[in-house]
Amino acid sequence: MRLLLCAMLLVPLVLGPLTGCYRPLFDENLPRHQYESYDTARNGQQPTEEYDLFGNPQPTLRTRLNNR
Repeated sequence: MRLLLCAMLLVPLVLGPLTGCYRPLFDENLPRHQYESYDTARNGQQPTEEYDLFGNPQPTLRTRLNNR
């Protein structure tokens, strides 16, 4: 009886985190920071990622940070 009760309590605790989130926390269209509308008006739309030699997407940190 105790084993069944423990199993009924442990199964949701173990399987709960495995389900994960079904949608992203933040919308992709929302600004990333409070100055993004100013930066877009001044410098134009900045790319968020570029592709390396193998075609894998990489964040464009140098490009986005050098314009300041």
